[in-house]
Amino acid sequence: MDPSLISLPPLKNLTTENITHNVHLINTHNNPEPRLSYILERLVTHLHDFARETRLSTAEWMAGIEFLTKTGQTCTDVRQEFILLSDILGLSLLVDSMDHPKPVERGATEGTVLGPFHTDEALAMESGAAISHDEGGEPLLVVCSVRDMDGNPIAGIKVDIWETDSTGHYDVQRPEVNGGQPDNRAIMTSDKDGRFHFKAIVPVSYPIPHDGPVGQLLLRLKRHPWRPAHMHFMFSGEGWDPLVTALYVRGDPYEMTDAVFGVKDGLIVDIGEVTDENMAREYGVSVGHKLLVYKFVLVSEEESRSLREQRAREALEKLGRRVKIVDGLPVPDVD
Repeated sequence: MDPSLISLPPLKNLTTENITHNVHLINTHNNPEPRLSYILERLVTHLHDFARETRLSTAEWMAGIEFLTKTGQTCTDVRQEFILLSDILGLSLLVDSMDHPKPVERGATEGTVLGPFHTDEALAMESGAAISHDEGGEPLLVVCSVRDMDGNPIAGIKVDIWETDSTGHYDVQRPEVNGGQPDNRAIMTSDKDGRFHFKAIVPVSYPIPHDGPVGQLLLRLKRHPWRPAHMHFMFSGEGWDPLVTALYVRGDPYEMTDAVFGVKDGLIVDIGEVTDENMAREYGVSVGHKLLVYKFVLVSEEESRSLREQRAREALEKLGRRVKIVDGLPVPDVD
């Protein structure tokens, strides 16, 4: 980049009071992207206000830099410490809730956090398959359906499923188990009636990785690292808003204090038992086998987009900001 070809406004006599305004001038002067300009303007404003309001010291600023550096250094191909940090600060849930709003009042299934252990290594399996090879887990039959908000079944939806083993570890955390092959995870497709089912194990509580910077932060805050027992699901299909969600076992000791703020009332489920002999025969299990039944309800891309834009306008208008929607996202309306 040749600086002689770039025209920028002059900066001089910078102070604690005018530095924010000058950074905005520099960031927006040549920036052709209104959404990027808006994001940076808000980011710089809040960062600078945070520093002013806390009277941030150099030592504290440096400690923050070192913490973020260690967070990045802890990341690997199978561990995303920054997602973990986002999770324990509640940011992951906030972003998902805003970007993929669900009309819960009309029965739509709510989303929740993706978590740091989703992978693209899961094997495609037929409905009815056993996704777990964990002999230590309590066998569980999971019977699900996928429908729209009018109750119509949705066929051909890709369903990504994953959970921990009975020790509370995901397969990528214990690659030596099952020969390094994916386990306790699978990809299935809803049938013509919108149904899919599989054999898994009853989810267990587990701590998020707490041997890194995020764990040190939790320790300092006197917060525990535990997540309640749950099973992850991710749904995708043409014309449907993606749904990242999870089902949480009712009565778990960490149900009300999830370390990553993922639990929502509509996602708490009961683990029952197969009591009907006909059902037992149909699914190839015994009477008394643990059972989880759930109906997922998806939202169309169009309805989600409309709801997202509506809520964005309402939220920013409350802040006294006029906005317009560009590519589905809000930017200041300066016309």
